Amino acid sequence: MKYLSFTGLRRLPAVVTLAAMAAMAAMPLKAQAEAEYNLAMLSDFSGPYADIMPILAGGREAVIDWWNATRGKELGVKLSYKNYETRYDAAQVASLWPGIKSELSPIAVLGLGGPDVAALSERLPEDKIPMFMATAGYGFAWKSESWIFNPRPTYSHESAGFLNWMREQRGGDGPFKVAIMASDASPAYVDMARGLEKYAEENPDKIEVVETIYTEVQPTDLTSQMRKVARSGAEAVIIQTNTSIVVAVKRGLQANGADIPIMMSSHNGLPASGKAVGGIDQLEGDYEAYGMAIAAGTDTEQYTFYKMLADGYDLKAPWNVVTAMGISQGLFAVFTIDHAIDIKGAENLTGENVRAALFDRPITTEETHGMLPTLTFTPEAPFPLKGLKVNVGTVRDGKIVVEAVGADIPDVTKW
Repeated sequence: MKYLSFTGLRRLPAVVTLAAMAAMAAMPLKAQAEAEYNLAMLSDFSGPYADIMPILAGGREAVIDWWNATRGKELGVKLSYKNYETRYDAAQVASLWPGIKSELSPIAVLGLGGPDVAALSERLPEDKIPMFMATAGYGFAWKSESWIFNPRPTYSHESAGFLNWMREQRGGDGPFKVAIMASDASPAYVDMARGLEKYAEENPDKIEVVETIYTEVQPTDLTSQMRKVARSGAEAVIIQTNTSIVVAVKRGLQANGADIPIMMSSHNGLPASGKAVGGIDQLEGDYEAYGMAIAAGTDTEQYTFYKMLADGYDLKAPWNVVTAMGISQGLFAVFTIDHAIDIKGAENLTGENVRAALFDRPITTEETHGMLPTLTFTPEAPFPLKGLKVNVGTVRDGKIVVEAVGADIPDVTKW
């Protein structure tokens, strides 16, 4: 369609000009103007998650582009976004935030991990801007009336669900023995360990933590620590931190001749850790477990949606768990905003209205194309509390396959 300038309109006969103006006045408001809102994207392209950040970012950005071209176009809304480099550092996030707020006046933030939560948990309620995460939640952020929201329960919920599933697979009456890898470099890494330790203390018949090892965020050699793990009788090692620790643990276990399976999360899952360790075949018999779809196979609704983004919206990321996590985060955010538009209108979006929409109605699994289960939020917690499940993937014959879908996550008390 060609558009005439005001000068061009002046040159037309009066009757035509009046007719054109009348036609424009009769057009729906959405066709005349587009309401534009900003999203702030917190990213780590140079810190501990630099290896996966382009993949995760590609997923969430492609979803926003798709929403703009489809639902946004229908609703008369455009969502613009800008990435900010945080280096996965809470001090950097805190330093950047005033400038982000001033530059964008965002209606929402898409966060990455624990440092974002630690830096902004007190500021976002004052600024009335919600933050949507890609990851599982944290015990230190498990509060009512939150402004930070996760599509999954805490990492400790997910590891407890996985370990109970492993115990069922093993059989027998004794507790399942586990070693935990952590690091005090991030409050999130400490939190992951503490939550699972508390669950084990309260459920000694199910889980026994035989070792908790704190290490550097990018260790070079954990051979001696893994010797200790092997002697402890651990039946699995939980690593929900990063790929660097997975690599060091795997090398340390191999050096000690110890065949102990490792459980990873989504952000440091089998594809990313497999690449870092020198090949996915190095993780044969290891696991990833989390509360969203496992990115394995091509005959699923999730893959079909991913393929549409890759073909039509310049998504260059491979089909793996990190891409699925970015896509899930994007869908989580845009459909909360979509609901807010339905409730308040395209011209009345604020961070406060977006947050309120999250409690107004569920985000259905149909809306997220099966990437996430149906999510029902209440003001009591920053993540869903009902119907919690964990999915499990593993490496078999050099390929990632789905090992379990919908394993129950037990009740985990606050820590």
